[in-house]
Amino acid sequence: MSPEYDPAGRLLAEETPGDNAPPLSVSELSGMLKRTVEDRFGHVKLRGEISGFKRAASGHLYLALKDDSAVIDGVMWKGGAGRLAFSPQDGVEVIATGKLTTYPGRSKYQIVIDRMELAGEGALMALLEKLKRQLGAEGLFDPARKVPLPFLPKVIGVVTSPTGAVIRDILHRLEDRCPTHVLVWPVLVQGESAAAQVAAAVRGFDAMRPGGPLPRPDLVIVARGGGSIEDLWAFNEEAVVRAVAECSLPIISAVGHETDTTLCDYAADVRAPTPTAAAEMAVPVRAELLAVLTESGLRAGRAVRRGAGQARERLETQVRLMPRPDTLLAPQRQRADDLGERLGRGLRHRLTDARRELSDAGGALRPILLQNRLAREWQRLQGARLRPQMLTRPLADGRQALDRLWRLAVSLDPDRPLSRGFARVMAGGKLISSVSDAKAAGRVMLHFQDGETPASIGGGVEKAPPPDISEHKQGTRNKPRAPDETRQQDLFT
Repeated sequence: MSPEYDPAGRLLAEETPGDNAPPLSVSELSGMLKRTVEDRFGHVKLRGEISGFKRAASGHLYLALKDDSAVIDGVMWKGGAGRLAFSPQDGVEVIATGKLTTYPGRSKYQIVIDRMELAGEGALMALLEKLKRQLGAEGLFDPARKVPLPFLPKVIGVVTSPTGAVIRDILHRLEDRCPTHVLVWPVLVQGESAAAQVAAAVRGFDAMRPGGPLPRPDLVIVARGGGSIEDLWAFNEEAVVRAVAECSLPIISAVGHETDTTLCDYAADVRAPTPTAAAEMAVPVRAELLAVLTESGLRAGRAVRRGAGQARERLETQVRLMPRPDTLLAPQRQRADDLGERLGRGLRHRLTDARRELSDAGGALRPILLQNRLAREWQRLQGARLRPQMLTRPLADGRQALDRLWRLAVSLDPDRPLSRGFARVMAGGKLISSVSDAKAAGRVMLHFQDGETPASIGGGVEKAPPPDISEHKQGTRNKPRAPDETRQQDLFT
């Protein structure tokens, strides 16, 4: 038996009598919810902690606001994100103003944020401490990065508002202490775009190079007057801190009053309590420098005069201790007089000796002695006679030597053996002295006493029979030869 019929469990949907609620589509229901939420919550303020913060490539911001027991998604479009006075981060408590709406694509509701502010000074300080720890961990506040200030900068760059009292105080203080060339880069020091302008100004000064249209500063001062932490917040922004830390020029941070401290102060090379104090740190007092120079000049003059006086005293003392010139030259004068007297006596003695030697030599030069020597030499000349043997004997010896040389030359004549029946074998202008050289040449030239004739090596010439020794002994050289014996035989086969 079939179960009892249940109208709610029907298979097909059918209209029932009295039903005035037609079915809605999902889009229709989502649209109704969207309009209801936006009408009811068109303007709300939410206080909560940022979580899951993300900045899209389009510039829109996506985040979630949460408290102890609930969470709601939020979105901030690019236009509102550009007007934020701080950089949102996870964990920061804020107050967001906007309207609630729904996102049908995910069946959830969210808040579209028009304006977002930090929830009180405590949240602002918490954000400041968090950013300080983050940048400090990167080493941006490390003392080793800081550079000393120049003693007397020629050009000073100032980043500040051109209309405030700060620039007037700096210029007035520099004029009083030491007039210096000042370049002012005008920026906003408070508001939405203040941080970007300050960072751009610092990087702009750092990018200037020597020899350009404007001189490159030797020192940069970042200055602003006093105010609340919200007013000074632009100098706590990460962009400003990084620009100051990365600048190669020495930087003095003079933001706020003496009790005000910003992250820019930590990143700068030197922190000044006030803008006026920054001007005092930047340059020395000109009058004091002149006084120091004057005092140094006076001290130098006194030192020179004192040194000259001491040198004069030492010189006078040395002069008193030195002997007189007469005392130094007395021995030499006496010696010169003594040598003068000895020289006269010596010359007279030498003259006497020379006269005595001349007299002795003159006595030996008598004419009779010369005549006797001339007679002896004449007798020797008369006794000398020219003998023919002295000339003929060397001539005979020379003739004999010449004959020996001629016989040797004749015996060494290479053509002389040709008269005895020998022949000289030549090939290519060279003498052939072996069978292997003759076979290698192939064709040779035979030189005889009466001429020369070519010959071929290995050409089939019959070998001549060995000569008959008995006939040779019997004098057969005069025997007439047979007709076939007149042909020249091959010498090497």
